[in-house]
Amino acid sequence: MTVHSIAPLIDARKAEGRGTLIGYLPVGFPDLATSVDAAVALVEHGVDALELGVPYSDPVMDGPVIQEAAQAALDGGFRLTDVFRAVEAIRARVDAPILVMTYWNPVLQYGVDRFADDLLAAGGAGLITPDVTPDASADWIAASDRTGLDRVFLAAPSSSDARLREIAAASRGFTYAVSTMGITGARAEMDAAARALVTRMRDAGTVRACVGIGISTPEQVREVLEYADGAIVGSALVRALADGGVAGASRFAASLAGA
Repeated sequence: MTVHSIAPLIDARKAEGRGTLIGYLPVGFPDLATSVDAAVALVEHGVDALELGVPYSDPVMDGPVIQEAAQAALDGGFRLTDVFRAVEAIRARVDAPILVMTYWNPVLQYGVDRFADDLLAAGGAGLITPDVTPDASADWIAASDRTGLDRVFLAAPSSSDARLREIAAASRGFTYAVSTMGITGARAEMDAAARALVTRMRDAGTVRACVGIGISTPEQVREVLEYADGAIVGSALVRALADGGVAGASRFAASLAGA
């Protein structure tokens, strides 16, 4: 089975002198078919790679926009197997790496090896796991080593240098730098914090650093790509889909890609 890692894409974009734009959408919002259509549309309008969120009833880092969308998906009958159906359907229509963002409990309940095998079979690139650290991920590290799937761990400004080294060594595909941007009156300070974090990550051995959380405008995408390898846009895309449907998400994706 071919592994569709995001790493070659990020490296190719770097060689071209540009960064990678990653778009996030939750599976099943507003329904499964539309979530697939929207993800395909993002790629068709300039998004380089996709992060598909697994709706979860007890999120720890999602803002209100994503929480509402995830709850709507759950209310609409979302099941975990829909993730694999969505990945397979999207990959049949566009050639873009697809990472699944999931809290760890659904993976444990499904079975770590089973989840890895089904994601690989669907054509997925790997997992972003926001609530688990490398030292607590022995089963997932073993499963991803066996399958070749990417494993993306999160680094935060509060992470110690020792933790950043551990995250850099364990991550594959890229490492996710957690930032908070776009808040009126605080954006310059937040951008400085994100820049400092990426510098620390590179000093700790991170090869590919992508910044996410709070990036919501083309200008912010451009700023992030001055110092990071990728920019991840989530809530703003989900809001565009909620307000304007697939067409609205497509227009917003095109504006981001233009940056």
